[in-house]
Order: sequence, then structure tokens, then C-alpha cells
Amino acid sequence: MFVHYEKNENASPIKVWLPKGTLEENVLEQAMSLAELPFVFKWVSLMPDCHYGYGMPIGGVLATKGVIVPNAVGMDIGCGMCYIQTDVLYSDIQEITHDNQSLMKLIVNQVMRDIPVGFSLHKEKQSSQVIDQALKDMAGDESLPESNELLENAYYQIGTLGGGNHFIEFQKDEEGYIGIMIHSGSRNLGAKICQHFNGVARQLNELWYSQVPEKNQLPFLPTRTSEGKAYLKWMSIALDYAYENRERMLETTMSIFSGFIKKYVDKEVEYSLKVNCHHNYAALENHYGENVWVHRKGATRARKEELGIIPGAMGSFSYLVKGLGNPDSFMSSSHGAGRVYSRKKAKEEISVESVMLDLKEREVVLGKVKKADVAEESRFAYKNIDEVMANQQELVVPIKKLSTIGVIKG
Repeated sequence: MFVHYEKNENASPIKVWLPKGTLEENVLEQAMSLAELPFVFKWVSLMPDCHYGYGMPIGGVLATKGVIVPNAVGMDIGCGMCYIQTDVLYSDIQEITHDNQSLMKLIVNQVMRDIPVGFSLHKEKQSSQVIDQALKDMAGDESLPESNELLENAYYQIGTLGGGNHFIEFQKDEEGYIGIMIHSGSRNLGAKICQHFNGVARQLNELWYSQVPEKNQLPFLPTRTSEGKAYLKWMSIALDYAYENRERMLETTMSIFSGFIKKYVDKEVEYSLKVNCHHNYAALENHYGENVWVHRKGATRARKEELGIIPGAMGSFSYLVKGLGNPDSFMSSSHGAGRVYSRKKAKEEISVESVMLDLKEREVVLGKVKKADVAEESRFAYKNIDEVMANQQELVVPIKKLSTIGVIKG
């Protein structure tokens, strides 16, 4: 870790979990703008997977007193990870085929049939305890326009994957046992909440003659104002919805996996080591004796002994970790590998053929309807996850290393 602090350049220090001299210039500039904000508590922290983002770097951690910043949480409120371990060895299913398809391919195909991906939704209204409760709690609330319609539409999105870097993966650990990992968030609900309240914050900051530069794209809401309280209510709903969304997909995937294992291996699958955590959110936490709002935009909470998930890129490695509770990072760690190329740049630099060949050589089964944009999520578009892990030895301890054997992408 190194500290970037020039009194004439940035009002608050920036702590970076990377070797000095390796932080990208545009990320440093963005972090310096972040450090200029008058409500920064102590310093800005950048995780080793940090890369350029909207408003603040992805992989950034910002603590504030009495202030919430919608864009420091991000559009996909509650985006995060879940994982569960099985007692099935990959070697026990690796050679099983049916109609010239591997058992893993059959499982992946069934997951794609049962879980909508990309922009697809469920055709029938699904159950959701979170949305049921939100409709009751927010009845008559006018802080979010057309909120009733937004919540009703969320019934059709619960248990859906989305697109971009979201995934459902089947992985094996170093002993060969299979696990299931899911990366997804709050779908359209979180995006609409962020868009609306970021706009509200921007208008109010203009009214207050705020010292926060508009170029920072980080307008704020004091948490004591009605607008700040409204954002916190809606953010909480989106967080609960994202958590429930991952749970629902995990239940479906487990049911599919168990069914195929029972049919082809004649075994009842036992599950253990379940983890479900956010990496796009803000929470009121106590650090250095103060209650502060810790914004994690692409960062995983890593309190001492707390279990976390740090995925690599498609076809790479992922890690289950235990936190070390490092106070300098506000008890946070990376949320993944971090991009090297933007989506556009990845498609320019990496061919579809090279990605498909790489996955084939690694014996990874890919489930994806549209292959034209597969380079966006290639492991070559991301940092090396093992280097990322090496740079955060002060933040987390790996307890399980996992490699991809099957992946579903939007």
C-alpha cells in the first residue's frame, strides 16, 4: 500500500493497495477529485482492482459524516456475490455425457432455460417478500416518481441475472469439489433509484451553492434532510432486493444441479458454506470512534474473520476469503479482478475466436446466447486476479481458490 498526498493537489490523502507507480493516471485524477470533497472522512481508499468509473473509481471506498452520495454507491445498488459449496467432485461427472453433450453442458443449458439473462424477464409475476413489504412501507410515498409501477415491474425481474459482468458459474476448488457462484444486483430497480436521487442531489447542490465541483459527478445529500432520508430508504429496499435476487437464482441453480446429479450420478447433493454479500452500497459504520457512511463502489466489506467473495474474470480463478479488518481500508477489500480494457476497447483488442479457443483449452463450458460481445468479459480484459490478491494481503486471507468449469453470461 502507498499513500498519495500532496497538500497543493488533494485535500485528503489517498491510500492505494497497489505498488507505487502502477496506478493508472485517469484513476489517480478521479481519486484526486474525490479527495477534494469537503466531507471526506480521513482519506479515500482504493482497492487493488480499482479502475476508472462514473464519478469515482470502481474499487473505491469513501467514508463521509452526515452525507450520502448516490453516485458513490452506483447504479447497480446492491450488486454483489453469493456462493455455495457442494460435496460433488468434478471428476465424478467430468466424463458423463448424454446425446454427445457433457453433463456440465446439460446443466448450463438448463440454467439458461430457467433463469432469464440479459434484458429478459420472467413472463409470469414472481413472488418477492422484499417487494411485498416495499409496496406496504412506501405506499403514498412521493419521493421516487412512478415508484409503484417500478416496484410492480420488479416482480418480473426477481431471480433474473442481467447482463454485463454478471454471471452464474460452476467452479471447482483445489480439491476438485464443485461450487456455485453468482454475481448480480438489483436490476432496473437500483438503476432508477440512483438516477433519480443523483438528479435530486445535483439540483439541491446548485441551490445550496455547493463547493462540490459539478465535474466530479458526485452531488451529495445530507442524511438529515428529507431527500437524504428518502434515498436511504430506497437504497435499503434495493439492497434487500439484490440479496433476494441472488438467493432466488441460487435456489433455482441448486435445484437444477441436484436434479441432474441425482439422475446421472444417483447421489443426493449436500450443500454448505453459503455466503451472500454486497459490493455496491453505503452503510453507517463506526470507524476511528466516529459513525460514518462508508460508500463501497466495487469493494467488499472485510471485517476480521468475515467471509467474502472475490471473483476473477470468466475462465480465470475466484477466491473465498476471510477479512482481516484493516482499518486503513475501512475494513474493505477488492470486489474482483478489475478491468484493464473498457468494454469497447476489449472488443477492439480481443477477438471472439481467441476467447472461445481460450475457454475450450481451459475446458470451460460457456452458456451465452450472443457471442459477439464475449470479449468484453474475457479474462484478458481484466487484471490478473492472483496479482490482485497478492496486493491485498493486508486486507484478506484466501481460504478457497476456485476455477471455472461452467459459466452463464448475459
